Amino acid sequence: MTLPRDRQTQVVPFALSLTNLPAEGETPQIRSQAISANLAEAVTLPLETAKVKVKSFRFTHSEPLRKREPGEGPPPPARKRSSKCTRIRAPRDVVRLQDRLSYLLQPPLESLLADELVELPFTPFEYQLDGIAFLFPRHHAVLADEMGLGKTMQAVTTSRLLIRSQQVRRMLLVCPKPLVTNWQREFALWAPEIPVTAMLGSVAKREFLWRQHPVVALVNYETLVRDEPLIESLGLEFDLVVLDESQRIKNRSGTTNQVVRKLIRQRSWALTGTPIENSTDDLVGIFDFASPGHLRPGMKPREMSRAVSDVVLRRTKDMVMQDMPPRLIRDSEIDLTPEQWETYQRAESDGVVELGDLGESITLQHVFQLVLRLKQICNFDPVTGQSSKRDQLIAELEECAASGRKAILFSQWVDTIEKLADSLADFHPVQYHGKVPHAKRDGVIEQFRNDPKCSIILMSYGAGSVGLNLQFASYVFLFDRWWNPAVEDQAINRAHRIGCAGPVTVTRFLAAGTIEQRIDQILREKRDLFDSVFNNGSGSPRNLSLSREELFSLFNLQTPEGRMKAA
Repeated sequence: MTLPRDRQTQVVPFALSLTNLPAEGETPQIRSQAISANLAEAVTLPLETAKVKVKSFRFTHSEPLRKREPGEGPPPPARKRSSKCTRIRAPRDVVRLQDRLSYLLQPPLESLLADELVELPFTPFEYQLDGIAFLFPRHHAVLADEMGLGKTMQAVTTSRLLIRSQQVRRMLLVCPKPLVTNWQREFALWAPEIPVTAMLGSVAKREFLWRQHPVVALVNYETLVRDEPLIESLGLEFDLVVLDESQRIKNRSGTTNQVVRKLIRQRSWALTGTPIENSTDDLVGIFDFASPGHLRPGMKPREMSRAVSDVVLRRTKDMVMQDMPPRLIRDSEIDLTPEQWETYQRAESDGVVELGDLGESITLQHVFQLVLRLKQICNFDPVTGQSSKRDQLIAELEECAASGRKAILFSQWVDTIEKLADSLADFHPVQYHGKVPHAKRDGVIEQFRNDPKCSIILMSYGAGSVGLNLQFASYVFLFDRWWNPAVEDQAINRAHRIGCAGPVTVTRFLAAGTIEQRIDQILREKRDLFDSVFNNGSGSPRNLSLSREELFSLFNLQTPEGRMKAA
């Protein structure tokens, strides 16, 4: 409380020194004098106190508890949260009491992921939380979810938690060559603070990278086999080794299987959508890495099922249908092969020079022809016939076919479809495009619907985007992108419509660093603008295609009209 600032006078007794002592028996005389004194002024300084944050497992108070003032209403109700608590349970092979207690006392997984330092870009589905809780405590694990359920995200998020808790300091991630950049993007999205080093380049460069002992070393299977002597000579050890598309090591006598088994490691995780392709021995080959000695060839299926029940987690779309959105769209950015990339760069640089030489005579048709030529190179190298998109498609179709699912592929070129048909012979594809006579088209659809060997139908946007009901298909692949998202939406809706058996996974292939990404960025911005105006995301307006100015801007060119204005 602040005291009044007016000056007050107080009488204070003050003893004076006596110069003349009294005689014996006399009373001494003490004189007093009033002294005027100024009291100190009291001044109040306002001090700002920081709000106290109270950390709990369930909520965060933005300020400390306080007494409710008279007349003040009740506080607003707490935000509703999911009642589910995902517990991290100890695997069966954990036998020490103290280890089992440590897992028992762990807070729910939702609490660990709610930490401000582990902010996630998207909220995981409940089945994905179950997958993270499955991987986290296990030194030996096989995550065998069906394609499209997010095995990559679950592995990245779990490894992030292990690295942050210092249970893992060095991690090796092995994947097929086309998926290296995809894993880099997934780490950048789900674990941006974790450094990832891709083992690429010359032998000398890779040796230098291995010697740096990166936190996460990312390598493709072929490079791992070549660098195995170097890894052994350096005595490299890993806290965690993850194999993506681990069906690559199903052959127990194969070189790749032998190499990964030699890796010195504490934890072994295998990711695959097809743990068994031909026989149960395929799973034995994977377990030679994931949990050596756990399985043996010739085991009966029922015996094998009991043996792997605590090591393998397998979910299909049917099992998690209630957790998934009806349509899941994912962009698959794919690096072109070195030869394909060289062809693309040469075609683009030469094409831009030719456009520049046209001067004022340049037309929209000139620019359009260059765009088409570059998009076709992104599909297939016209010189070597190589195609990174095709290689990635085959890898994904293997999982699709193994699970008994069917897929639709769309391309804007019949030539691309015919090339793919030759490469996908093992999946017994059928074709549906402008060259197929109308009288035979119904038979093509019936074959795709009823033939269990036929895993995919190859369609052109023009012939297959309207009027067909293919809701029995679970996957849609857009091998190349159309100019207008509305046409793509119509194509996707061949599978995603009323009566579809379950969620539909749509994969859009994009060649990294090419014209395809630049077109996608423009179309994405236009769609976002449309959605922000109408605020419901429904519908696909016809005017989202590329404008004349936008086509010219793909190569940093101006339209002739724009040049005249600039002049």
